[in-house]
Amino acid sequence: MDKIKIAIAGMGNCASSLIQGLEYYKDKTENDSIGLMHWAIGGFKPSDIEVVAAFDIDKRKVGKDISEAIFSEPNCTTVFCPDVPEKGVKVTMGNVLDGVSDHMVDYEDKYKFIASDETNSTKEDIVKILNESGAEMLLNFMPVGSEEAARFYAECALEANVGFINNMPVFIASTPEWAEKFAAKGLPIIGDDIKAQLGATITHRTLADLFRKRGVKLERTYQLNTGGNTDFLNMLNRSRLSSKKTSKTEAVQSVIGERLADENIHVGPSDYVPWQKDNKLCFLRMEGKLFGDVPMNIELRLSVEDSPNSAGVVIDAIRCCKLALQRNTGGILYSPSAYFMKHPPQQYVDDDAFRMTNEFIEGNRER
Repeated sequence: MDKIKIAIAGMGNCASSLIQGLEYYKDKTENDSIGLMHWAIGGFKPSDIEVVAAFDIDKRKVGKDISEAIFSEPNCTTVFCPDVPEKGVKVTMGNVLDGVSDHMVDYEDKYKFIASDETNSTKEDIVKILNESGAEMLLNFMPVGSEEAARFYAECALEANVGFINNMPVFIASTPEWAEKFAAKGLPIIGDDIKAQLGATITHRTLADLFRKRGVKLERTYQLNTGGNTDFLNMLNRSRLSSKKTSKTEAVQSVIGERLADENIHVGPSDYVPWQKDNKLCFLRMEGKLFGDVPMNIELRLSVEDSPNSAGVVIDAIRCCKLALQRNTGGILYSPSAYFMKHPPQQYVDDDAFRMTNEFIEGNRER
C-alpha cells in the first residue's frame, strides 16, 4: 500500500514517542501489537506512516535528521526504540510566534528552550515544504498556550491543501469558523487536544460515567497532575493555561449528566517536578452520595509516561484522516474527534465515540 505521508509541527516528546513507535511496530504482527487500539485501519498499519517534513524552533533540533532530533534535549521521554535509523528528513525552522513561554528562555535547567539562530519560516516557506514533501496531513504538537502558532499552522495546512490533526488545546476543530474553512476546501480535520490512551482525563471520564450509570450523585471532584517534561514547565505560566483547563474540565463535565458548579470541580495541571521527567502523576478524588444519601468517596493515583500514552492514539487519528482523504470527506471528522480528543466539536460518552469511530473506519458512517 502507499505510505501515509505526514508532517509534524513541534518535535517534542510527543513527536519523539510517535516516531519511535512507527519504528518499534514495524516488525510486529497483530498478535504482539501491545498498546495499539487498532492494528490496521483501512489496511494501513503503523509502519505505513512516513514522516516527510518536520518543524521546530529549538537550536538543538533545527537542521538535524528527525531520527536524531527526537532524542535531543529538552526531550526527556522514555526511549523504548533507541535504534531509529536516519530518515533523510531534516527538521526545518518553524515560526516562533507564541510557541514558547517567556520564562522557558531563562530557566536554569537543561529543559529550558534555546532559540535557533535560523530565521523564522514564513507561511509561504512552510506551504512550499508541505507541497514538495508530498505531505497529506499536518500534525500540530505546539506547546499549551500557543494560540498564534496553532492558528499559523492551521492556515499553512489550508493553503497547502492537507489535512490537519490538532493535538493541542487551542480550539481549531471545535471553533465553527475554522471548521468551515476546512470544510470549504474539502480537507479533513481532527481535534482538539489529544486524549491519552489511558491517562488522567480518560480515567476521570470513565469513573464519572460509571457514577452516572450506577445512580451515584457526584458532588465534587478534583484532578491534580504533576510532571517534569517541558509541557509542565511551559504550564508554569498560568496565563497559557486557559484553553487547557477548559479542555480537560469540559471532557469530564460532558459525561457527568448534571453539570457541577465551577467551585465543585477542579481539573488541570498542578506543578512541575523536574525529576519526574516525562512521567505524569495524577491524583484524583471524587465525592458523592449513594442510596439513602449515604456519602462515599474514591481516591486514585495514576502514574504514566505522558508522551507514549498519546502516541498510539495519534497513530489511529492519522489513519482515520487518511481514510477521509481517500473518501474525499472534508471538514470535521466528528467520530474520530470524539474518541481521540478531549475537546471535540461534539462530545459523546466514550462507549458511543468508540462505536462511532469503528463505524467510520468500516465506512458505515461518513464522519
